[in-house]
Amino acid sequence: MTLEQDLLPPVLCVVGARPNYMKMAPIIRAFDARRPVLRSLLVHTGQHYDAAMNDRLFADLDLPYPDVNLEVGSASHAVQTAEVMKRFEPVIDQYGARAVVVVGDVNSTLACALVAVKRGIPVVHVEAGLRSGDRSMPEEINRVLTDQISDLLYTTERSAHENLAREGIAPGRAVFVGNVMIDSLLASLPRAAAPADLLTAAGQAPERIAGGYGVVTLHRPSNVDSPATLAAILGALRRIGDRLPLVIALHPRTRNNLERFGMRELLDAPGFITLPPQGYLEMLGLMAKATIVLTDSGGIQEETTALGVPCLTIRENTERPITVEQGTNTLVGVDPEAIVAAADAVLTGGGKRGRVPEYWDGHAAERIAEHLAAWLEARERPKGAQ
Repeated sequence: MTLEQDLLPPVLCVVGARPNYMKMAPIIRAFDARRPVLRSLLVHTGQHYDAAMNDRLFADLDLPYPDVNLEVGSASHAVQTAEVMKRFEPVIDQYGARAVVVVGDVNSTLACALVAVKRGIPVVHVEAGLRSGDRSMPEEINRVLTDQISDLLYTTERSAHENLAREGIAPGRAVFVGNVMIDSLLASLPRAAAPADLLTAAGQAPERIAGGYGVVTLHRPSNVDSPATLAAILGALRRIGDRLPLVIALHPRTRNNLERFGMRELLDAPGFITLPPQGYLEMLGLMAKATIVLTDSGGIQEETTALGVPCLTIRENTERPITVEQGTNTLVGVDPEAIVAAADAVLTGGGKRGRVPEYWDGHAAERIAEHLAAWLEARERPKGAQ
């Protein structure tokens, strides 16, 4: 490589919350394979931070520890977004930035994109164009605004291009590359934890899941911040648990709300197996062997589709329609009767198996690296140079 390439500033890769790690890990590896053409620097905003869980995630995903940690922590949406912007700009001053790569739809995604675009630095958004149509979700606002100011938009499904076109984004800015979350899943699946071992480690009898089990995750504010809604959902899950044991990886927000509402006893059901928050390889192992997954997570909708496991999404909408149209996902809303009926259909008839969508093949990050390297080279080439 030339001396000029060795002296190029790094591509700043931003993570802020747990789902970002799964998306960024394969991208960092793909960039490393193209050094020094693509030299990356990993910035962790600290938007979500748990030292023990972070250490496990970095190890599980073979993701290098961040070069920079902004240590922003939790706050309101406005304060958190502002604090990320305030702390990210000095990173650009110190290291420079050939481009800023952001993933997903968390506050850090929008905040770092805003700083970069105002500094004239190319913004690259991975997982662009996804829309739920629900502007009451903070994540939806982050998606729409980040896409509007990004120079390159890498998409996971072709329907995302229709969303971007409706919003006036030029087609040339969007590139269909596939799903980097599935890159991580396929790379990690051989190392996934055995469900029986997880139960044993948690002091639970592994025999309880010998005949099959379901997996439950709940964390969205719309589901767990209302006592009535949370009680109704857990009531439906108790009924399902009478037929099939349900392993509940209890999110801290949900646990805290149950205690705050005085509803902790709702988890004391014979069909519930409650575990603390699990690492990536642990959740992957649980989902891969599950009969059914019930969730309000966006990423799990994709992972269950890749694994061929029926998924019931306890939400009224999804920003990942391909998991419903082609995959294993079914939107069931929050009505208890609808949740129970959908679960009964799976347990009786086996549920949707679907198919793995186009380009969910484990090579999305490689396509991103190939395209971005050529795009940056063309952008930086002196005018008139061949």
